[in-house]
Amino acid sequence: MIASLDGTIQLKTNKSLIVEVNKVGYEVFVTSLFMEKVKAGDPVNLFTHMYVREDIMELYGFPAREELDLFKLLIGVSGVGPKSGLTIMSLVPVGDMKNAITSEDDSLLTKVSGIGSKTAQRIIIELKNKITFDAKSDGQGLSGVIADGEAIDALVSLGYTIREAREALSQVDHSIETAAARVREALKMLGKR
Repeated sequence: MIASLDGTIQLKTNKSLIVEVNKVGYEVFVTSLFMEKVKAGDPVNLFTHMYVREDIMELYGFPAREELDLFKLLIGVSGVGPKSGLTIMSLVPVGDMKNAITSEDDSLLTKVSGIGSKTAQRIIIELKNKITFDAKSDGQGLSGVIADGEAIDALVSLGYTIREAREALSQVDHSIETAAARVREALKMLGKR
């Protein structure tokens, strides 16, 4: 079992990284949030999970142990495979996802292709009492998570992608809590591009 990798990004593809460790390249699937932050040649240290089935052997990597732990909890839920788990982890930072689960807000989870209302509710029911927070993972708080879910919906309806909406909202001051105010501020960020 490969528990972690410490090496250099040799190649970046659409959904994975090739991480070279001692002249051996490992293909590692990572979240889109992490993919946006790195480029070829960057040093990287990832906590990993090896997924093995009859005809599949894949490696999933995360820069923080807390992210790996949440990923393992997600794929432990019936109906959630590693690709869906990774897509869920790509929506928002881990602290915000934990807040959404513990507050029983399924709006973030149902944005993932293949995750319907029933699966989202199953994730919430199975993980609500398993989620723990540390001092660094509080995220922006429950009101911020709900406001951002509504704000993402609004920005997408205006023609922006989920990625563009998420990037713009990440730059909005967390003291702005209402969805409408967050959308206005995000539109200012998007207008500057």
